[in-house]
Amino acid sequence: MRVTRGMMRRRLVVLLMALFAAILALVGRLFFVQVLQSGWLAGLAKSSWDRTVPLAGIRGSILDSAGQPLTYTATAPTIVAVPSQIKDKPGTARKLAPILNMSEASVLRQISQRELMVYIRPGGRQMSEAKANQIRALGLPGIYLTEDGKRAYPYGDLAAQVLGITGYENVGLTGLEKQYNSVLTGQKGGITFYAKANGELIPGEGQSVVEPTDGDDIKTTINLQVQQYVEREIEQAVAEYNPDSVTAIVENPQTGAIVAMANYPTFNPADWRNAPPSTYNRNLAIWQTFEPGSTFKIVTLSAALQENKVNLQDSFYDPGYYEVAGHRIRCWKAGGHGSESFLQVVENSCNPGFIALGERLGKESLFSYIRNFGFGQKTGIDLPGEGNGILFKLNRVGPLELATTAFGQGVSVTPIQQVMAVGAVANGGKLMKPYVVSEILNHDTGQVVEETKPTVVRQVISSATAAQVRSALESVVANGSGGKAYRDGYRIAGKTGTAQVAKNGHYESGHYIVSFIGMAPANQPKLVAYIAIDNPHPKHGVVFGGVIAAPIVGNILDDALHEMGVQPSPEGLPKKYRYPEVPPVTVPNFQGLTLKQAQNFALQNSANLKVDIQGQGQVVVAQSPAGGSKVEPGSVIRLYLGDGKPSGN
Repeated sequence: MRVTRGMMRRRLVVLLMALFAAILALVGRLFFVQVLQSGWLAGLAKSSWDRTVPLAGIRGSILDSAGQPLTYTATAPTIVAVPSQIKDKPGTARKLAPILNMSEASVLRQISQRELMVYIRPGGRQMSEAKANQIRALGLPGIYLTEDGKRAYPYGDLAAQVLGITGYENVGLTGLEKQYNSVLTGQKGGITFYAKANGELIPGEGQSVVEPTDGDDIKTTINLQVQQYVEREIEQAVAEYNPDSVTAIVENPQTGAIVAMANYPTFNPADWRNAPPSTYNRNLAIWQTFEPGSTFKIVTLSAALQENKVNLQDSFYDPGYYEVAGHRIRCWKAGGHGSESFLQVVENSCNPGFIALGERLGKESLFSYIRNFGFGQKTGIDLPGEGNGILFKLNRVGPLELATTAFGQGVSVTPIQQVMAVGAVANGGKLMKPYVVSEILNHDTGQVVEETKPTVVRQVISSATAAQVRSALESVVANGSGGKAYRDGYRIAGKTGTAQVAKNGHYESGHYIVSFIGMAPANQPKLVAYIAIDNPHPKHGVVFGGVIAAPIVGNILDDALHEMGVQPSPEGLPKKYRYPEVPPVTVPNFQGLTLKQAQNFALQNSANLKVDIQGQGQVVVAQSPAGGSKVEPGSVIRLYLGDGKPSGN
């Protein structure tokens, strides 16, 4: 086919039109990219250039009930270096070294690393403000100042498992630090600059600063003074009995607020990495589960009274054992207690009497009350790591399981469950939800951000039944097995516990957990206090909760109520003394005496009282128990020294 001139012209026109269309498309695309998308693309480019030096906000403090810090973050200026921006590395090292008290070689080695950012250690971490100002004045390229924080603990290991620990980047790992990590942390800020891939600054871009936001503070229900009383008693118990572990809780039964909580073994949160993980990871007061023993009889007694299955004046005969399903369950007292009232069954902690109460209730009723009192489930306390405890499944409860459960054997409970259950007896029958944090506060202004309100879980017994149980428990302390918890004027009510420890399906010979749970004043309890001592080794060889644990709770309640300003009352049951117990003696008034006078006065006193000196100064400004109180001969009187004028006595 012959190509004509016309055909060539047509083809050329088509080619030119196609070329023109292509040019128009290219121009359109360039316009779209260069004009319409320029802002978006510039943003993408900047995002690939920006580098940020982090600025951490101050982690919130954890405060006691009066607002005193139990832990806080101590912050200080810290150097962050960007090696690629430092052109004169030897000169920079030479200027920084004397300020940081480091060798030039060490500084030079660190700022020469092939890293985007490096901390200059150790001199560049947590510096004084004076040193930071010297470095700012130098204006060194690639050297930035940020804030670095570290947790401080003004009271050392006080309430260590409650407070918890923080790890790298101040992240909460255990305790309140973990539970309220998002509240305490705050928001990070940063210094943002723009750099090339090799780290060099891009000229003309400058830098921007986003200020960090401090974390909120949390105010706890922990009473600092009561916490110190509790930890003092634990230290003394460890020194005297060399136990495997100890746990103690003090609660306000009217609200569910935890006033004190402590454990042994303990650790220093500032140096937690040198402690065993089992010590800093576990808060025994909420994690540990064990058979409670006779403290659990409070639940059986409450259920029997509520269901009208017993009158405390009814008689019961204890031959020293109780026959159940072919098994003879013995009373702790050889030969038994003989004829006694059910009030005396409670006073004497008589196992056969409580087995009888369990049978009168039946398994459905007894286990219903056990669950209503909060056992077998978490209390919901605002701390991580809480245990559930273990109860028999109802379809597996036979006569023997019913009998042992009635006196606290075969079930597994946590300390916090026991405290909350007895708290329900103390407050008129209401099971409360426990809590440790009362308020969340703005770190900078102190304003309340959030407040915890007391929560009633359920009504488990009537107020009339609760009053009956408290009266019986006051009689346990005045007339029965809890006598060593008695403190004149404070009407302590409570129950002893001595439980064998099961291991691999068998009870270990000689291994006991002794405990005591008490409340005071019995008519209107302000506090519930509990202590459990695992595997004590007393020098005299007698392992009973009434001997070892009861006096400790008596001391805690005595000191705590005195601290709260609760005045002793002449009402209440008088103490019944049994051989070899001896009547109490009156505590002299040491206030106003000099230290030497007080010591001589104690030595001359016929009651052989001992004194424990606390504080600084030359004059006794306070004492516990107070002058005029009744105590056992040989008791320890704590004298608090301070500045004052001697009375001249």
